[in-house]
Amino acid sequence: MITRLLRNKDAVRATLELHQQRSKPPMLTNAELEKIEKREALLEPCRYVTELVGGEQYISCSVVLPALCHLLRVMEGCDDDPGYVLRFKAAFAADLSKRKESTNVQWLKMATALDPRFKDLKCLPRSEREAVWKSVKEESAQQPEPHRETEPDPPKKKMNLLLTASDSEEEGDPTSDMTVDRYRSEPSISMEDCPLKWWSEHTAAYPSLAPLAKKYLATPATTVPCERLFSLSGHIVQKKRAALSADNVTRLVCVSNWLKEKK
Repeated sequence: MITRLLRNKDAVRATLELHQQRSKPPMLTNAELEKIEKREALLEPCRYVTELVGGEQYISCSVVLPALCHLLRVMEGCDDDPGYVLRFKAAFAADLSKRKESTNVQWLKMATALDPRFKDLKCLPRSEREAVWKSVKEESAQQPEPHRETEPDPPKKKMNLLLTASDSEEEGDPTSDMTVDRYRSEPSISMEDCPLKWWSEHTAAYPSLAPLAKKYLATPATTVPCERLFSLSGHIVQKKRAALSADNVTRLVCVSNWLKEKK
């Protein structure tokens, strides 16, 4: 809206000047237009994030925390900002932080850690990163191990029984910890790459983490894709086509979506 107004401000001013009625709306002054230009620059990152999470392509919830971190960093005040810009940034950051608190932050942290693009967790404070990886290790240790046919271990010598640790000294599954550490040492992938495709290619290397990745990364960032499908279904199921079966509606929605992706 602001971009269109600034682009057409001369035409808007000329149109308003043609009307001589007393009730005509006043045109914005040059000072007010300058303030609007400042706000347009501030809102540009918001436009990018909105188009990203609400676009045609599937976007996982793992991008939510990096996107919020980016917006909060953009809205940090600086010494050169005028007063109205500082007030705008403060109000925007306060509202964004309030919205962030109402989300399932722990779920978003796990999804971000399991996304090969953001697994460095730079969107989180350093003090919170190790806690996230601890949660990943604990949940991966609970995953059932894949069935493997192994030979029975040779009988241990009785002297080795003295090396058995007590319950208080055991520290979970070391294999799971090593798997998570090995995943953390992997290089991050490009932003254009698909994290789900990466996990499908590395399932054998990380059998305990792959199910977690499917669990968390399958959650979409927004409900826009679902709402888009509901709108498409509304165009298909109409008064004259109310007798369509559920299976036929599903087939028609899938065909429409596939044709759109092909174009």
